[in-house]
Amino acid sequence: MPSRELPDTCARPWRSSGWSDNRNVTKLLELMVHRGEAAVAGRMGGDRLWDLAERVCPDTPAVPVHEALRLRDDRRLRALGIARARGPECQVEPADVGNAGEPAVVEGVRGKWRVDPARSGQPFVGRAALLSPFDRLIHDRRRTTEPFGFDYQLEMYKPAAKRRWGCFALPILYGDRLVGKLDATADRKAGVLRVDAVHEDERFTQAMSVEIGREIDDLARWLDLELALPG
Repeated sequence: MPSRELPDTCARPWRSSGWSDNRNVTKLLELMVHRGEAAVAGRMGGDRLWDLAERVCPDTPAVPVHEALRLRDDRRLRALGIARARGPECQVEPADVGNAGEPAVVEGVRGKWRVDPARSGQPFVGRAALLSPFDRLIHDRRRTTEPFGFDYQLEMYKPAAKRRWGCFALPILYGDRLVGKLDATADRKAGVLRVDAVHEDERFTQAMSVEIGREIDDLARWLDLELALPG
């Protein structure tokens, strides 16, 4: 069932300076997920449907803690490709990979990294892509800044006058480089994806502009909106 159908009988409400203030049932369910007692069984529109974990998760033998941690670190490193052994504090999905993979050094960057050996020596074919601000490639700002030299921060919570790139700017990936940000607004009432600005961290070549333009076109089609370019 959705969380709104569960009664709120808390004796002491959840206090926060953010969006979760007094969201007692939601916070309770999320804590129960961490304890292995509840799980998301599906969705109904925009609502998560909750159930007991024992009715959602497969009935398989429990993995010993040390083995579970090793598997978790291996999977994280496989997804990230390269990461620090220890990452910044993050309640949702830390970037720590422990001793997974092999040690590596990034030229021009201080300290040691861990690399997924399955990725070493493999051919690479890059492409242009618009990334979500929550994409794991840029989720860790230090990891984004050090090897990629890319300065980025999600600015949706900043006052408009203090934003550098836009409310929900999308990082632009081109090949193996992060080259800019797309500031665009989905105006559903007008039926358009309005491109407010394309910030170039490095000057786009004609080939880059063409490929990135295709990605912006694809985004508009995916949103079922007409594309409105500046000017």
